[in-house]
This record gives sequence, C-alpha cells and structure tokens, in this order.
Amino acid sequence: SGIIWKLLKETKKEFVPSDGWILKETEVSFKGGETAFDVLKQICGKKGNPYGFQIYPFGIKVIMWEGINQLYEFDCGKNSGWMYSVNGEYPNYGASSYNLKDGDKVEWRYTCNLGSDVGDKYEGK
Repeated sequence: SGIIWKLLKETKKEFVPSDGWILKETEVSFKGGETAFDVLKQICGKKGNPYGFQIYPFGIKVIMWEGINQLYEFDCGKNSGWMYSVNGEYPNYGASSYNLKDGDKVEWRYTCNLGSDVGDKYEGK
C-alpha cells in the first residue's frame, strides 16, 4: 500500500517487490511439535531469504522476529515490524510458542502501524 512507500527507509525500497510478495503461498511439510517460528526458519533457509531474530530470556524463551529479506523492525517507522497470523487470526504470543497443526495457513506480514494496516483487529494497542 501507499503507506509503506511514504514511511519506508530509502535504503530498504529495493527489498520490497512491486507486488508486495517476498514469497508467494507455499506448501511446507513439518514434523509434529514444530512451531510457526521453526517453519519460517526452514522456508527462509531453503529460499535463501536472509532473516534475523533475537532471543530474550524472560524466564521463558521468547523470540522476536526482526527481519526477513532485509526488511527489519522500524524500517517503516516506529510502529513497524513483522507479524504472523495463523488461519487469519493474529495470536497474541510469539511464533516460537505456536505449535502448528496439519492444514494451518501461516502468513507473515510487514506492518507499518502496529498491525492495523495488515488486518490485526487487536483492540489493546
């Protein structure tokens, strides 16, 4: 959408494809017990998309996904970063805690406005 081009850092514009898709819909095989985070690492590695993440030890393992395909948190303003949804819903916990089931559809979207521009309806923002 237009908002990404207005807020996106000039040095990052080359990493946003004209149609907005870094990776089109892809079917992925995974083992039972794997999380949305595990599958994202797997698919990024196979497709050669660089990615980055941080692990924050707050008593439990919390993983913050920072970047995919050279697009990182805050590259499109202070409220920007990557979010994931499963079957159209945005979980309010990290992808490293979301165990996938057969048939789940996981989407990673880059938001410039805390998710409201990509369909997250969470009211607590």
